[in-house]
Amino acid sequence: MAHRIIISGGGTGGHIFPAIAIANALKNIAPDTEILFVGANGKMEMERVPAAGYEIVGLDIVGINRQSLLKNIGLPFKMLKSMWKARKVLKEFKAEAAIGVGGYASGPLLMMANMMGLPTFIQEQNSFAGVTNKKLGAKAKRICVAYEGMDRFFPADRILLTGNPIRKSSVAIEGKREEAIHAFGLDVAKRTVLVTGGSLGALTLNDCIQAGIPDLVAQGIQVIWQCGSYYHEKLQAEIGEQLPESIKLMPFLERMDYAYAAADVIVARAGAGTISELCVIGKPVILVPSPNVSDDHQTKNALALVKKDAAIMVKDTEARGALVKEIIALMQDSAKQAQLGEEIKKLALPDADEVIANEVLELIKK
Repeated sequence: MAHRIIISGGGTGGHIFPAIAIANALKNIAPDTEILFVGANGKMEMERVPAAGYEIVGLDIVGINRQSLLKNIGLPFKMLKSMWKARKVLKEFKAEAAIGVGGYASGPLLMMANMMGLPTFIQEQNSFAGVTNKKLGAKAKRICVAYEGMDRFFPADRILLTGNPIRKSSVAIEGKREEAIHAFGLDVAKRTVLVTGGSLGALTLNDCIQAGIPDLVAQGIQVIWQCGSYYHEKLQAEIGEQLPESIKLMPFLERMDYAYAAADVIVARAGAGTISELCVIGKPVILVPSPNVSDDHQTKNALALVKKDAAIMVKDTEARGALVKEIIALMQDSAKQAQLGEEIKKLALPDADEVIANEVLELIKK
């Protein structure tokens, strides 16, 4: 008999990608599984999920506005309305289970599923659990986590260390270095750093690289610089014509596998999805956690690696003075590079999507 499963959450690529990866794994293992997504109206999942071939229903739910308390007046009403709609969706779809991956929509959907006595599953991507997931975890059948020590937040007997689902195409870098270097128009004989602020870009990283270009060029270091579409036009206007051949500025990276394959050292933010990919890549990493995320998740994610000598961390507030110096120092220390690459690789959990999908299917059967 075909299983009917709802997956909810979104808001950012860090939530949407794992959700789609779990859906794909469920379909691979049990092709007749019927899957429905539930997201938040106006958020990127409403476009990304249909593009991946799945149906999605939107709830009118938003997060707490921490800047203006007045804007939260309608929140309880929106929550009740979303829970009522979630109940309708669960009943009409005849769902057997609900999986929450984080993001606004997973709260009302999983709360309602719990109230209706349906088995629920949580995929917690960060090393520090969010408020909603902590509440939902009390009744979840299984909490799939990416870090050790999560029994601080969830019942220990229901935690499963799975890792975060990753984009398999992005981490398939074996034997691609030369091909990748040529694709970027760089020199195979030179050392290369990849700087990525994610799809939206990161102002701090962009400022650091812009100011550090003379020092990086003087050291013979090539840069693949993914600055984000939001910042690209301004940077192109300011420095585009003066950029040396060894600095490749681009709004986003079509081929993440090439970027990872070309790099000797990687500089990135510390989002959960990014870190999971970096562990599988197994190259030396400098993390600059974003300060603009709830509960300072990214710093906690980065520290989990730093404690295991698996990454270097530079605080966002200190990056403008320290980041380029740190890149140059690491580029000159091949022993440190090898050690960091070795330690981060030990943390890799490449098959999270399949492990989670199998667990969900097993527990539904029971």
